[in-house]
Amino acid sequence: MGINEWPKSEQPREKLMQYGVSSLSNAELLAIFLRTGIKGKSAIELAQELLHRFGGISQILEADLQSFTQVKGMGSAKYCQLKATIELVTRHFNGKVEEAHSYNNQEVVTKFLLCHFFNFKHEVFACMFLDNKNKLIKIENLFVGTINQAQVYPRVVAQSCLKNNAAAVILAHNHPSGNIKASQSDIDITKKLMQTLKLIDVRVLDHFIIGNNDVMSMAQYGLM
Repeated sequence: MGINEWPKSEQPREKLMQYGVSSLSNAELLAIFLRTGIKGKSAIELAQELLHRFGGISQILEADLQSFTQVKGMGSAKYCQLKATIELVTRHFNGKVEEAHSYNNQEVVTKFLLCHFFNFKHEVFACMFLDNKNKLIKIENLFVGTINQAQVYPRVVAQSCLKNNAAAVILAHNHPSGNIKASQSDIDITKKLMQTLKLIDVRVLDHFIIGNNDVMSMAQYGLM
């Protein structure tokens, strides 16, 4: 039975229109993206195959061209469409942060950081440089490390703050393992950076740790 023969309330697009996008499963969301299935498989069944083959939504989004197009019905055009969709979302949240009057909208910053750190295989340490109204000047990846460690040098962070005329910064780095718990070294480097940047009158507003689909604020947990 094709999707068009399903009860209207169970068809992904109709379900989205009636109940909202959050009511859809991963397979239903993918089915809307795919639009059509292939001979012998509905869009939902094809979506379920993709999820099973790659192991989840994140793995599908991170797939390279060769592995993606090995799935029957997934050609280069569909791959380009997927990557373009990801880039649109990334630019959307970049724009939201740039338009924001201050960093205080933590939800927007969190979504922005999830997009910024998407698909990084190694640990990356980044700084969001802010003006005296806490508006974003730019975000810059300052250090890239091994799969689980990036060396952070306070002198380099301070120089970047001065170069960008920043009044405040938000620090951020990812844990490729997906575990967003702050390590003792995370806490130590944060305190060291706060001490260093205080000497040049730059405030450290927060330090975020990014996992697979989650973000932890060190300030929120009193770790800085």
